[in-house]
Amino acid sequence: MRNGVSLSGKAALITGASRGIGAAAGRALAAAGARVALAARDEAALAAVVLDINQAGGQALAVPTDVADPAAVERMVEQTVAAFGRLDIAFNNAAGGGNRPMPLADIPIDAYDHALLVNLRGVFLGMKYEIPAMLRTGGGAIVNMASTAGVQGVPGIGAYVASKHGIVGLTRTAALDYAQRNVRINVVVPGPIFTHHLERLTEQQREQIAAHVPLRRLGRTEEVAAAVVWLCSDEASFITGATIPIDGGRLAG
Repeated sequence: MRNGVSLSGKAALITGASRGIGAAAGRALAAAGARVALAARDEAALAAVVLDINQAGGQALAVPTDVADPAAVERMVEQTVAAFGRLDIAFNNAAGGGNRPMPLADIPIDAYDHALLVNLRGVFLGMKYEIPAMLRTGGGAIVNMASTAGVQGVPGIGAYVASKHGIVGLTRTAALDYAQRNVRINVVVPGPIFTHHLERLTEQQREQIAAHVPLRRLGRTEEVAAAVVWLCSDEASFITGATIPIDGGRLAG
């Protein structure tokens, strides 16, 4: 049990779980008592996270998956249900398709299409197969991963911004579609979080980013994971269709 939140008996599925926020969410959900299926394309990194969780006393399995492939996503959900007998929780966290900053008219068409394929289509496919599995056992909770770039414009990354805005809209619509069938669906919008992406920057560059955060620091992957655990628990039973910022105050003003 993590911070008083119990997910004992629940079965969870996390995409983009081989590192960063996804891996942290897998560990946090397992620590709260859930059995977790971890999905990503990097099989070696995925296996390491699964081993870590299992050695800590949790129950985890790896389900290598490309979230842009409908057949692979359908199989991912089927394998999770086959292993655990049900699906109660899903965290659609996989993302990609970023391009180096450039004005919108300079973005290559294939780069734009790839951002929507991985980010927006990947979340759509996840929910398309997760929701029916949840309905078969009475409902569940889904959290989708967006970004503060999903609720405001950011110059130079138009494809990424468009895909993340789409995830927010898709989440709200799905939440309305399934509210009366006991499936809660929310979206988290993190600000700058210290993941492998920011690890590549210099200390000075990270300090410059943190200077624009009201709390004057970068977020930790564990802080996003804790919010995901809470949203998937009965503690958040009256919350659906919500957009939850985890941004140190950046969107406040």
